[in-house]
Amino acid sequence: MDWLNRLNRALDYIEENLAGEIDKHNIAKLACCSEFHFYRLFSLISGISLGEYIRHRRLTKAAFEVQTSNIKVIDLALKYGYESPEAFTRAFQKVHGVTPTSARNEGVSLKAYPRIAFQISIKGDVAMDYRIESKESFTVYGIEEIFTSENGENFKEIPMFWEQVINDGRYERLAKSGSADLIKGICPVNALCDYRKTGGSTFPYMLFTFLTEKCNTDGYKIVEVPAATWAIFKSKEYLQEETSTVIQDLIKRVYTEWLPTANYEKADGYELEMYYENLKTGKHYCETWIRVVEK
Repeated sequence: MDWLNRLNRALDYIEENLAGEIDKHNIAKLACCSEFHFYRLFSLISGISLGEYIRHRRLTKAAFEVQTSNIKVIDLALKYGYESPEAFTRAFQKVHGVTPTSARNEGVSLKAYPRIAFQISIKGDVAMDYRIESKESFTVYGIEEIFTSENGENFKEIPMFWEQVINDGRYERLAKSGSADLIKGICPVNALCDYRKTGGSTFPYMLFTFLTEKCNTDGYKIVEVPAATWAIFKSKEYLQEETSTVIQDLIKRVYTEWLPTANYEKADGYELEMYYENLKTGKHYCETWIRVVEK
């Protein structure tokens, strides 16, 4: 519940500052996590990006004021953070379908986007497979890219990154650079994210393989993953083309179903995506690993 309370405190701050400057660093601070983590978490749970949510709430408030006062459009634009009346009018019309001036007419239909509140979702119909493991530090290396969690860009760009690396041969080269002595069924290339600070809502994401004495790391980024206690969640089996959907759904369930009621807190940084193939069925499954500490 503490976790949910922190998220709702961040939403309180947003609501109190719709007609003013919203400090994204302060949002994350209230939620006790990094900006990247809050942006990603918000999108996963709500299904909408944080930036889009703020725009919708501001334009909902602006619509109420248009209909209940004589405030000028230019004053509304400035109040809700737009640089000009023209930019405000375009945004208003995109959301409500009419201009602010037209919205003053009686009988005009407008849209209202309510405030979000995070709460526990009691389902219980689908079990989550998880285990808690303590592991010593280990080292990985691979291909790094920087992404942003703002406006949900990471959900679109990371699958494209995987596709590009596979198609241009970098995936195969990385796989061949590593040791063949991997656990049976594990894919040679997996993913690690949020292992160093890159500022704001951006974060590093790396396709990696494990470092051993037999590896050739020339040209690759090397990262040491510290010793930690991990909560490890396993997906259902799926076809390879379903990978992006399955891993994103699994991460969402971790944050909306497991963390709110678990006896663990998530520790910032170092999240793993591990991929496997069931050699008997030919299907795939994946795991998401998050570092945790006991409450």
